[in-house]
Amino acid sequence: MTTHESNRAPALPVTVAVPVKNEEGNLAKCLDRLGRFSEIVVIDSGSTDRTCDIARKFGARVVNFKWNGQYPKKRNWFLMNEELNTPWVLFVDADEYLDDAFCDELEQAVRREDVDGYYLGYDNYFLGKALHHGLEQRKLALFRVGRALFEKIDEDHWSTLDMEIHEHPIVEGKIGQISTRIDHRDYKGFAHFIDKHLAYAKWEAYRYNRLRQTPEAWEHFTGRQKFKYTNLERWWYPWFYFLFTYVVKRGFLDGGAGFQYSAYKAWYFQTIRLLIQELKSADTKP
Repeated sequence: MTTHESNRAPALPVTVAVPVKNEEGNLAKCLDRLGRFSEIVVIDSGSTDRTCDIARKFGARVVNFKWNGQYPKKRNWFLMNEELNTPWVLFVDADEYLDDAFCDELEQAVRREDVDGYYLGYDNYFLGKALHHGLEQRKLALFRVGRALFEKIDEDHWSTLDMEIHEHPIVEGKIGQISTRIDHRDYKGFAHFIDKHLAYAKWEAYRYNRLRQTPEAWEHFTGRQKFKYTNLERWWYPWFYFLFTYVVKRGFLDGGAGFQYSAYKAWYFQTIRLLIQELKSADTKP
């Protein structure tokens, strides 16, 4: 008997939203872990493989999303246009796998009346190895329906990223933390890692450029975001990130994979810095 079959009741009062595009390799395993939740919605961006068939096989509701290059992107569009029948919504990627320990803690968390959102922690993988150390990977992905939206950033075809990646949810109310970590197997090979982070770096450079024009956006930033965007253009920031994650946060305990991951994250921030300089140079040309 699968986890999906054995944990149908009692249903957790949470809608799980799974944004996807061509995820037939991951989706079945992801959905198989979600049998305890009241509703599963798969938000599809025009998949050409068996993604939607797999979603329906597991009883998920499938909604279609097509991005026009501007606000809103996939997650905000879902929150703004779909009527949800539960008091809570949880965003899960197709390569993120929940276990019973996480669901048990979540069950207690959503009973609290004084909290409106929760940070979730993740175990990531790089070069085929789980990373248990380094800077904690977390995101605000569980919140009360109607109490949160992701940051509004007025993009104009900056990239092909049709889903909020680095946009932070703005929650009206207190935020907590769920300690049980989610298994996040997002590593799909080194070439995919480089391509993905190059796309992220381009988006970050344009976002940084926009922040110079919209200082009011800073009022919703977390302390971690403020530190990042205050120093993102400084020459020392990539090397500070490497030392902080690899030494201070003990990324070295993850062996060679930990070193390589920290080094390539430093490369990522250096790439953002050079792209920012390029954009600024273009802005000053007549």
